[in-house]
Amino acid sequence: MNIVIYGASELGCLIATEFFEDHDITIIDKEENFTNNFSKLDIGFVVGEAPNVDVLKQAGIKDADLFLACSESDEVNIVACLTAKRMSGLRTLCFVGKKEYKTSLGLTKDSDFISDLYIDDIIWPEELLTQDIFRIITVSEALDVENFANGRARLLEYRIKENSVLVDKKVKECEFPRDTLIVGINKDTELIVPNGDTVFAADDKAIFMGLSRSLDKLAGRFFHEKGVTKKVTIIGGGNVGEMLADNLEDARINVKIIERDTQRCEKLSETLSDTLIINGDGTDLALLNEEDISASDVVVSVTNNDEKNLLCSLLAKQLGVKRVISRVSKNANIPLFERVGIDIALSDKIAALNEVKSIVLGSKVDILATVEQGKGEIIEIAVNDSRFNNIRIMDLHLPVKAVISIIQRRNKIIIPKGDTSVKSGDVLIIFTTGENAPQLKEFFKVN
Repeated sequence: MNIVIYGASELGCLIATEFFEDHDITIIDKEENFTNNFSKLDIGFVVGEAPNVDVLKQAGIKDADLFLACSESDEVNIVACLTAKRMSGLRTLCFVGKKEYKTSLGLTKDSDFISDLYIDDIIWPEELLTQDIFRIITVSEALDVENFANGRARLLEYRIKENSVLVDKKVKECEFPRDTLIVGINKDTELIVPNGDTVFAADDKAIFMGLSRSLDKLAGRFFHEKGVTKKVTIIGGGNVGEMLADNLEDARINVKIIERDTQRCEKLSETLSDTLIINGDGTDLALLNEEDISASDVVVSVTNNDEKNLLCSLLAKQLGVKRVISRVSKNANIPLFERVGIDIALSDKIAALNEVKSIVLGSKVDILATVEQGKGEIIEIAVNDSRFNNIRIMDLHLPVKAVISIIQRRNKIIIPKGDTSVKSGDVLIIFTTGENAPQLKEFFKVN
């Protein structure tokens, strides 16, 4: 695929890094915005502004398959996408940072407005981040949560604590509930697909997939130290804080927001009916004590400043909060946050990258989700090749380590075992590492 990206931002660099080995990438931006990170990539560069017709021509827009606009300016991104669409008719993907552009832009293909000029996909990274945080909050103790098959199946990730009964046990020695599978274990910085002899260690991150009701039993047996989440404190009342509070209100969870900007607090009090709004600084230890933040089941720090989020999160941990989630703007900071004890560090850029991966590769295979910053992938493959009809999973001889975790057969959801047979027309949901995913996709390709 030939991809043109406007914006040498951190997100632009992430996207280029992800796709340059298998696709032709051209980046457009001002010369001063190109960092050393781009010099490591085998991609094309065009200096200029994407809304400029001559610049787009120089970037080969007429031969491109996809145009992405991810500069720091929403307005320029929109104009660039519309210009590219007018010149080439290619698929356009626009990143925005303002809610009004996502909800009422009126330029998307499915809009009620009558127009032959539109943007195919509009991505608001903060919205994707909010969805990720909400899913994790609503499953007690989970580090990551993904839903499949309309919520009938799930992926859950948990950290193995020092006092867990799983420590020093082999996978085959653990009596996990029926219809659950252990599909991945992140040990230190390495994600592996385990076998029966793999041994759990303290601080491992274990990834399970299975039927939702069976995973509830798994969680209750091995990971939940207390009941469902009832109280959440959000530090930062920006877009993410407001959207998250709104979702938590709908889930009947007690929510409070700490926000230092007085005018923003007034706006939040108008839009959130059941959330307690506190005008104050989340780094103020006296305020946190006064508001009894230690009584919160979860504290979420989602300001737009990494240093502040880190400090707020560390203070929450010091005060005894069991579960702390922090927003990280710079992806390079994620390992630091986790290393100093923050339970979950999430990036809106990683959430956006996952969305782009689904769009770019969706025509061949659907990437349903990624875990551990892209180290693992959950992919969906339709079985249309007669070679795989009525063959047992143990006899497939997959070319790489992977776990066929879910089989969708018409309206039926199957958590397979080794002797489960695959049938033509099945949809397979498979867990594998990011580096092994391409070989797996090639293996199932129809001859």
